[in-house]
Amino acid sequence: MTENNSKSITIIKPKTSDDLKKVMTNLKTEFDLKYNNDEPSLSSDRLNEFQFLTILGQGAFGVVKLIKHNTTEKFYAVKIISKERIVKSKQIFHCINEKKILRSLNYPFVVYLEFSLKDNSYVYFCMPFVNGGEMFTHLRKAKKFEEELSKFYAAQVFMALDYIHNLGMIYRDLKPENIMIDYRGFIKVTDFGFCKPIKDRTYTLCGTPEYLAPEVIKNKGYGQSADWWSFGILIFEMSSGYSPFAVGHPDQMQLLERICIGKYRMSTSFGKELKSLISNILQIDLTRRFGNLKNGSEDIKTHPWFNDTDWVALYNQEIKPPFIPKLTGPGDYSQFDEYEDVKLKIAHTCVFEKEFADF
Repeated sequence: MTENNSKSITIIKPKTSDDLKKVMTNLKTEFDLKYNNDEPSLSSDRLNEFQFLTILGQGAFGVVKLIKHNTTEKFYAVKIISKERIVKSKQIFHCINEKKILRSLNYPFVVYLEFSLKDNSYVYFCMPFVNGGEMFTHLRKAKKFEEELSKFYAAQVFMALDYIHNLGMIYRDLKPENIMIDYRGFIKVTDFGFCKPIKDRTYTLCGTPEYLAPEVIKNKGYGQSADWWSFGILIFEMSSGYSPFAVGHPDQMQLLERICIGKYRMSTSFGKELKSLISNILQIDLTRRFGNLKNGSEDIKTHPWFNDTDWVALYNQEIKPPFIPKLTGPGDYSQFDEYEDVKLKIAHTCVFEKEFADF
């Protein structure tokens, strides 16, 4: 089985904050090398090496299935997307770019591409199976997280976004559904379909309405600070169980209006430091928003709410997570919702061969 062996590149284990900064510099160099030297997908014949076990998720993009390699018995989550659907939605470039990004990532709190495949009708993104389930599922069950757990997850999401931004990218789709919990209790940010390189500003309206920054909605052009706005929404939702701009009905226009004027109320359960951090991130005025000021992301990292966070130990995953999913083994998918099986209809001849030559 040929996998993304570039993932085995050794990055020193940081012992100090200065070490952590050096690691970020090295990871940027590593990412650029991989991103600019893409590798072709594996032959579709390799699909015969796997057992397709169950469906982990479904969406407009396609389906995610759990597969197991017949020889190594290793489990993977494979995102399967129809070439025809990609072409019809004019997402060929984004699909190929997502593959390049995923295979170039290497960070404790983000997923990465082990390998990719394509056949006559579909493209396959094969990633390690993160079997603790979605943060969304656990948040729904708990109704809200205790502040200690919210802070633990928020610190990892912060580090993931900081890493992505350090690569010169913008993520654009932060939400509990795109954060997985692994078997040890640490998080993995997933779904890089909206992620892309950015130099200054971009104008595309994309993402989930509740998490959109005001400047995205107003089509004024936006940068990485839009990710920090979404980060503020995430912290609020984890800690309260609801979105700060929720309107209680499906009127999306009213939701977007509330976001644009910054109309929300803090939960009475929030502590002083948590309120302070959220209010400094959920700033409509970009000249006042944490993450977008002179000190960049350091304003968030050094905020009093994170005072007891050991960033080096967290990066090294040496901290005991407050919550560990109950799992019986690496192939346990009990933390995922059940779905009806979806049969793949593979054409006898290769469709859109030219369009996906670079996948």
